[in-house]
Amino acid sequence: MSDLLTAALAHARRGWHVFPLRPDDKRPAFPDHPADDCAGRDPRCRAAGHHLGWEPRATTDPDRIRRAWAARPYGIGLACGPSRLVVVDLDTPKDGTTGPTGLDTIAELAAAHAAVIEPTYTVTTGRGGTHLYYRHPDDGPDLRNTAGTLGPLVDTRANGGYVVAAGSTVGGRLYVVDLDTDTAPLSGWLTARLAPAPLPPQRPVVVSLPSDRSGAYVRAAVAREVDRVATAPAGERNRALYIAGVALGQLVAGGALTEDDAQNALEQAGVTSGLRTAEAYRTVRSGLAAGSKRPRTVAA
Repeated sequence: MSDLLTAALAHARRGWHVFPLRPDDKRPAFPDHPADDCAGRDPRCRAAGHHLGWEPRATTDPDRIRRAWAARPYGIGLACGPSRLVVVDLDTPKDGTTGPTGLDTIAELAAAHAAVIEPTYTVTTGRGGTHLYYRHPDDGPDLRNTAGTLGPLVDTRANGGYVVAAGSTVGGRLYVVDLDTDTAPLSGWLTARLAPAPLPPQRPVVVSLPSDRSGAYVRAAVAREVDRVATAPAGERNRALYIAGVALGQLVAGGALTEDDAQNALEQAGVTSGLRTAEAYRTVRSGLAAGSKRPRTVAA
C-alpha cells in the first residue's frame, strides 16, 4: 500500500472527506473541466444530471479511496465543509522577506481576547506555514473561506474550501503532521470574528418605479454588483462576489431578474477578477440562495 493511500485512508477514518489532487500539485484531479464547460461527458456529471465538482466527489468510503489512489500517486485534498472543519492557515512572509508571520498574528489576536491557542491537530505545510484544524461549530452560521479577515498572513478554509492534507507534496515539498491529536472545537472568539454579517430582517421589500424605469433600475443594480466584484482588492474578491450574489438573489426571488442572468453576470465578473471558474460558480450559487430569503420586488 502506498504512503499516499495509507494517509488518505487515515484521514477518512477521522471522518474527513478526501478527494484526489493532481500529483505534487494543489489543484483537484477531478473534474477536469470547469462548470461552464460541462457537457455531461464525465460519468459522474452525467449520473448527477449536472456538473459535479470536487466537493461532492469527496468521500470517506475506503473502497472508493483505494480505487482512486491505486490509479496514480494523487495528492490528498480534504474538503472542509463536508468534514465539518475550519482550518486556520498561518502563512510565512514570501520571497525570503522577514517580518511577522501568521502565527504571530493569531497569537496577538488570542492575547487581545485573553485567550490561548488550544492544542489541536496541526500540519506543517510544504512552505513552512501551519494549518490548525478545528471542528466547525454545531450551532450558528456556516463559516466560509476568508483571506486576511483575521489579519496579515492568516486565511481560513471552511464551507466551500479545501486544504492539502498531510502526506501530500506540492512542488516536491511534503505536508507533515506536526501535532497528531483530536481536533479542538473552534473557540467562540474566533467564531465571532469569522461569522458572516447577518442579513437584514427577513421581510419582503418592494421598490415601486414607473414601468419605463424598472428595467433601468435592475440594470443599474446588476452593474453595481458587477463593479463591486471588479473593484474588490485581492483576498476579498470571493467575499465581494458572495455579497453581490445576495443582492441579486433578492431581485431574482422578487421576479425582477432571472436566475440565469444573475448567475452569468456574477460568475463572469468573478472569473474576470481572478477567481477560478468553479470557485466563482459555487460562491454565486451560495449568495443567490441566501438572497432568495429576502425577496426584493420592483413594481411598476
